[in-house]
Amino acid sequence: MRLATLSDGTRDGMLVAISRDARRCLPATGIAAHLQQAIEEWPTMERRLRSLSRLLEEGGGEPLDHDRLLAPLPRAWQWLDGSAFPQHGELMQKAFNLPPIETDRPLMYQGLSDHFLPGHADVPLPSEADGIDFEGEYGVIVDAVPMGTPADKALDHVKLILLINDWSLRAIAPVEMKTGFGWVQAKPACSVAPFAVTPDELGDAWQDGRVHLPLEVTLNGQWFGNPHGGEMQFGFHDLIAHAARTRDLVAGTIIGSGTVSNVHYSSVGSCCLSERRAIEMIATGAASTPFLAFGDRVRMDAGDGVFGTIDQHVVANITDR
Repeated sequence: MRLATLSDGTRDGMLVAISRDARRCLPATGIAAHLQQAIEEWPTMERRLRSLSRLLEEGGGEPLDHDRLLAPLPRAWQWLDGSAFPQHGELMQKAFNLPPIETDRPLMYQGLSDHFLPGHADVPLPSEADGIDFEGEYGVIVDAVPMGTPADKALDHVKLILLINDWSLRAIAPVEMKTGFGWVQAKPACSVAPFAVTPDELGDAWQDGRVHLPLEVTLNGQWFGNPHGGEMQFGFHDLIAHAARTRDLVAGTIIGSGTVSNVHYSSVGSCCLSERRAIEMIATGAASTPFLAFGDRVRMDAGDGVFGTIDQHVVANITDR
């Protein structure tokens, strides 16, 4: 089942079911006003939403207006992003001569969640000097997760899977990290591909709490990378259990995998500029790939469009204040 949110003038948009060919939709009128409500009442909502999906596959529904698509959850109670691909961290440590992080726990931070950008919208940012970077990753939306939920029970709480671009400002990040208080300015709003899909929609690509699909990234129309999501050190069940160790997770919490990164980066490329720059630094002593400039276009896709596509331009934030 694929679900999406259409703009209707409200903060949370209108929940719709999406056909597998992404051409038609059916509003969830009388079932759930928006996706947050559906996640909060999932045991009741899922059956009714799957009935909508079946009607779509039988030829029902109305044409899907792709220009109205928002992020599946335009705002969420909580966004927790992991860093579950060890190759990414190892490359960064080697390039910048950083000591390894001595922990056997997943890495995770809490980011901005009060809005997520649609996958087709321009991305306004204040300055090219901030080191604008993209980070392709997978994410999950969970229902209510009780404190202390163990990893072997955690996948029961995964209701939907997402494709995410976690925008980063690399010139700001080191300054904020040195304070010991974490990121604020270095992590603007994420972009999310338009379709949230149930785990069964991925078939065999959903295994061991991991999305076993290559994440295809192009920059200005040129191939940038297609690393595979299966190389996570910690699966989503581990990330959920880690996040819930000392607190309940509210329904609608989004948990990210962190930048998808593979051991064979020389052949599969990367999902972020910073990693490619680190590879260049290791090989030649200096980075040659620049960070993004205004007007640059980033495109992300996975699984033959199962999540829809992230396809955006970075633009200057214009304000009269």
